[in-house]
Formats: sequence, C-alpha cells, structure tokens
Amino acid sequence: MQASDAAGPAIAIRGLGVSFATADGPVNALEDVDLDVAPGEFISLIGPSGCGKTTLLRVIADLEQATAGSISIGGLTPQAAREARAYGYVFQAPALYPWRTIERNVTLPLEVMGVPRSERKQRARKSLAEVGLEGVGRRFPWQLSGGMQQRASIARALAFDAGLLLMDEPFGALDEIVRDRLNEQLHGLWRRTGKTALFVTHSIQEAVFLSTRIVVMSPRPGRIVDIVDATTLPRDRTLELRETPEFLEVARRVREALRAGHAYD
Repeated sequence: MQASDAAGPAIAIRGLGVSFATADGPVNALEDVDLDVAPGEFISLIGPSGCGKTTLLRVIADLEQATAGSISIGGLTPQAAREARAYGYVFQAPALYPWRTIERNVTLPLEVMGVPRSERKQRARKSLAEVGLEGVGRRFPWQLSGGMQQRASIARALAFDAGLLLMDEPFGALDEIVRDRLNEQLHGLWRRTGKTALFVTHSIQEAVFLSTRIVVMSPRPGRIVDIVDATTLPRDRTLELRETPEFLEVARRVREALRAGHAYD
C-alpha cells in the first residue's frame, strides 16, 4: 500500500552529486540527482554496474557523503536520521556473525542501542515472524540456507521498527527459484507493514514486480534518466503477474529507458 504524502516526502533529494578523489583524478559517481519518495512507496533503483545506485543508498544512510546538493529524510539530514535510527539497512550479503544465534544476530543492533533484554527478544521474535522464520531463533547462521540467512538480515533491519528500509540488492547472489520466493515474501511484507522502501537491483523483472515506481539510472556519472510508474499493476502480486501484458508493458518501458540512457553500451 502507498501512504499519503500529505505530511511531505519520506525522502527528498535535490541536485545531489557525489565525487571521489582517486589516484587517476576525480570520479563523478552521481550528478544532479533529484527525487522525492512518498511515505509508503516501494522504489527500485536500476541501472548498469557502476552507475551509483549503491552510492545513492549509502549517501541516504550517511555511509557516504554528498559533495553537492541535499538530502532530507523525513525532514532530517542523513546524519540526524542515522542517529535517530530512522531506517534499517539490508546489505548485499547477510553479514551474520557465525558464533551468534539468529536471534542474537537480530538483536545485536538493539544491544548497541541499549534496548532492554526483554524488549530485544520481543522485537527479534516479532521481526523473525514477519519474514517467516518463526522457531529458528536458536539456530546458527550456518544451519540456515542462503535465502533464510538473507531473510534473517531483513528481520534485523525490521527490528529497528523504522519507517524506512534501505536494501542494497539483497537477493542478487541467490538462485532464481529462491529469489522468486523471496520477492513474493518481500512484497507481502511491504504491503503488511506499509514501510517506505528503497531497493537496489539489476533485475528488470524484480524491479517491476516489487515497486510502485522504478528509478532508471544512467552509466557514470549516475543520473536519473526516467521514472517508470508501476502502480498500474495490482496491489496484490503473485509471480503469475509477470506473464501478463500489463507487467510486460511496464518492463518494456524500463528496458527502453535503460537503452535510452545508454545502459547497454
């Protein structure tokens, strides 16, 4: 579901630029990026490797610094949003500590925050249930499949109970069968919670299936070349949707935007 944006955007990006100094000279990773994300939207960022998708996500999360422009996250700067724990971040790899149980991996950030033990356990069990991992809290990461480990990392991000989820290609390393199942589960989770989501992917099919809008980016320096609306598709989505003319039409528009932005060069 998409929440009203009457209270203002969940994320507002204006004229964003990011440059890195290297031994071969400056590298422009992002240039003149403008984007508003309404509360409750699911936005996918898609583009060729090196176009700045992950950099944009990391700037929002205050893991990288912009060199031009501005970002507002619910009215806060990225630093203030990070300090307020206003978002959960899911990395490309699960990044679970092998010597901690799944429950204790999920509660680790809460421990750092000083959340009382009883509340930590309650939050962990709730977030694990939300991703379909009830009853595995006492297991260790090596006892779970890759897909289950990635769901545990999503549960860890959910444990913050933040309104914003930032996800950096979390399913990219998984096989297609597992990835399809997790796409369905993630879409259902987003619909149930109403959280705002920003999702990095290289898959057109994944972007269209999950999103309310797909942001298409150009090769470096990354710019937004098009924003494709996917709200014409049903809110309740199953994998069968991908065979429909409506789905294929949105996918065609994303593909054409990538081609127009020279993503295939």
